[in-house]
Amino acid sequence: MFYKLYEYLKKPPSYAPSSTKFWDDEYISKQMLAAHLNPDFEGASRKHKFIEKSVQWIYKIAPPEQYRNLLDLGCGPGLYTQRLAEKEYKVTGIDYSKRSINYAKNIANKTATQIDYIYQNYLSITYENQFDIIILIYCDFGVLSDIDRMTLLRKAYKALKKGGKLIIDAFTPYNFTHRNEETSWEVYEEPGFWNNEKHICFNGFYKYENDTMLDHIVVITKEKVSAYYLWNHCFTKESLNNEIVKAGFEKCDFYNDVAGERLSKESKTICVVAEK
Repeated sequence: MFYKLYEYLKKPPSYAPSSTKFWDDEYISKQMLAAHLNPDFEGASRKHKFIEKSVQWIYKIAPPEQYRNLLDLGCGPGLYTQRLAEKEYKVTGIDYSKRSINYAKNIANKTATQIDYIYQNYLSITYENQFDIIILIYCDFGVLSDIDRMTLLRKAYKALKKGGKLIIDAFTPYNFTHRNEETSWEVYEEPGFWNNEKHICFNGFYKYENDTMLDHIVVITKEKVSAYYLWNHCFTKESLNNEIVKAGFEKCDFYNDVAGERLSKESKTICVVAEK
């Protein structure tokens, strides 16, 4: 265990994978779902008031009369999909968390809402000319490596009908301007976010080249050591446009966020609406 701890505490190479799929861990997935469902917390999803505003904006720029079929990549517990289905979109939601997908399915059943939920890694989708809109919201795009981002963009392009829209948001470098590299340790006598036993938690934040950031977490219990790498690549308008265009998209409109606010130099996020 000591050697594993020694290895996990090292600064990892860019986009190294976590030691486990924490999104499906029995305990951590409960914590993540609770974070999603907290209407005033932005740890996993945006505040629910913003989600309402965002859904209204999507409805405005891509009304269901013209853009009926919608795919939500990384849909989580259905905070967007449920609202969009209620606005008469035909919705498909994909997520790689069993707990989130099951929760979303239960809500859809209780409300008699027709939504097709799929437990799947969205990097493995194989749709062709099927959707009018594809959304990937709450900066999930930057979690992916360069290769995975291009894979996703090309699969999304293939999945969209001609004239279809891809809506993506991401963090900008400005979001991390005032955050310095640091490391710290915490001792938990009671359950925390990452573990329900007594444990020690190492927290690190690192900045890599080319605007890539890492939140580095190592959790140590009596019997186990786990490493979680939370990667994030941030974008300028130019760098995001370059990736989108490289994947084949033609027209790109940029905003501050997924509610259509005008793009500014000091925005912490950026949103692109790309058309096939």
